[in-house]
Parts: sequence; structure tokens; C-alpha cells
Amino acid sequence: MSPAPLNAGPLDAGQLRRRLSEGEVTVGTFVGMSSATAAEVCAASGADWVLIDLEHGSGGEDAVRDGVVAAGSYGVPTIVRVESGDRIRIGRVLDQGAAGIMVPRLTTVDQAAESVRHMLYPPHGDRGVATYNRSCRWGMDRRPLTEPGQESLGIIQIETLEALASVEDIAAQDGVDVVFVGPLDLSYALGVPLQLDSSVFQEALQRVVSAAQRHNKAAGILAVDGPGAAKYVRQGFRFVAIGSDSTIMAAAFRDAFDAARN
Repeated sequence: MSPAPLNAGPLDAGQLRRRLSEGEVTVGTFVGMSSATAAEVCAASGADWVLIDLEHGSGGEDAVRDGVVAAGSYGVPTIVRVESGDRIRIGRVLDQGAAGIMVPRLTTVDQAAESVRHMLYPPHGDRGVATYNRSCRWGMDRRPLTEPGQESLGIIQIETLEALASVEDIAAQDGVDVVFVGPLDLSYALGVPLQLDSSVFQEALQRVVSAAQRHNKAAGILAVDGPGAAKYVRQGFRFVAIGSDSTIMAAAFRDAFDAARN
């Protein structure tokens, strides 16, 4: 029996990156419950992508291993927020088939550039080379090892004052496709904790959107719910997360219980 065709399976092969480069708006959600079933439900519900969160989520790399397959069975790519921009962290989740990487808590352009290098094989970067992983279809497809262009989506978070000050240069970096606002962290950094409607926070958002647009990149942000996401899209954000598996489930149950009791 011949192996499955190369267009089958959970790998994204750069499609999400191309969609954003062509100006599309995409919406997804964070998956933090360490559940492949949760990732599958989010994918089945119509997400453009799911993001497995290793920074604040409850799981580890096993969540990536199983979540990529669960979401990919619906044709939905998986992005992973790594705990740090270390080479080994980025390489391991890419080997598991992640379509992109989100890196938190960076403060400088050099850190952003280094994270992008970790996503690429030599001579363009310093990602470790191996074939016995999902990204190479267990050795049956070596094309990713020699692909001249970047396929993995590079997402750098803007959530510190230093990153905000450098957002123009970060957005200008090759391989950085999305500059993503961490709204709570950034509100604290700006001295207006949780005050997302404050003028100082809104001015910071516009600064991120403007930098992204000037360099033909996408601005991203996390919204609490659908109406909030729509508001951000109107502001120019094109990579928008709507809550997370746990927060959306908790809000739905809370409202249902309240309705039943009242």
C-alpha cells in the first residue's frame, strides 16, 4: 500500500501564513485545558486556527502532540505559544507539526529575530535537523528540510513597555508575521491594569496596528468574546483570538446556570 498523499494529514504546509500575508482576517481561540478533545471541539466549531498555550495552559508538550492531530482532522492548523523563545522549545513543538509559534515576553528586536532563526533550518536559521517527526511525516517527506521559504507562522507578543517601544522594528523583521497584543500584560505595563477602554491603552493598540500595517504584517490580539473580537477587527486587527476553551466553557455554564435559577 502506498503512503497517504502529501496533501493529507494535519500539517498546514504554510497555508495559514499565506492567508495572513494576503490580508485575510482570521479568528481562533486559545486551548489551555490540555485536552485534545477541547482542541477538536474548537476546530469543529469553525476556528481558523487553535492555539495551544504552554505558557499559561495546564498541559505540556503532550497537548501539542495530540492537539495537532485532533484539530488537523478538521483541516484546522495548530499554533503553539511556547514558554520562552529558547531554541529547544521552538524546535520541539515545530517537530510535532505546529503551524506556527507565538513567543511571549520578548522585549527587544534582537530577541524577536533570534526566535525567528530558531524556526528555520540551516542555512537560514538554527533549528535542529531531524526527519523522524510529524513535520517530516516520519521521514517520508523531506521537503520541509530544503524548503527555501518560511512556512511556519511567526508571532511575537507585544506585552511589555520595551516591546511596545520597539514594535515598529519588530514588525519590520523578516519572519515576524504577527505582532500580537497580550492585553492584560500590556495594560499592567502601561499602568492601567485591566482598563482596556482607557485612552492610554487604546493609543497603544493603534500604535501596534499602525506598525503592522506599515510593514504588511498582521496585528493580533485576544478578545473576551465575539462582539469584542468584532470590535478589534474594525480597529484593524487581523489575527484575533476569542477567549479560551476554559473561559468560554465557564461563561456558557455560568449563564446557563443563572438562567435556570432565575
